[in-house]
Amino acid sequence: MIMCIATTAGSMHDLTLFRHSGVQVHQETALIGDAGYQGIWCDHGHSITPHKETKRDPLSPEERQENRVLAYTRLRIEHVIRRLKIFRVLKDVYRHRRRRFSLRANLIAALCNHSLTERA
Repeated sequence: MIMCIATTAGSMHDLTLFRHSGVQVHQETALIGDAGYQGIWCDHGHSITPHKETKRDPLSPEERQENRVLAYTRLRIEHVIRRLKIFRVLKDVYRHRRRRFSLRANLIAALCNHSLTERA
């Protein structure tokens, strides 16, 4: 279920958008993010992001396995994002009034939530 949508006028890094959105998450809630949220543990202690590999510091087999488990867990989240991007207004370049984009994104999220509850 989609709980919150944050939008901005123009492109913005995922973590910056999260910080500017003002979303309040309970400290005991676990956040699962992708690689775009590296550094979120500074703001939220119970957050999980994949390990990053560099040329100087390759991943250990344990870190690779943890990344696989995290990717498997995030799979359902990616499916929800795919359901949102079925709507062209979220997939393509937005060519309408900017001040209505947030409203349209929230309505699309509500439609996706409604269709998920109908199936259950």
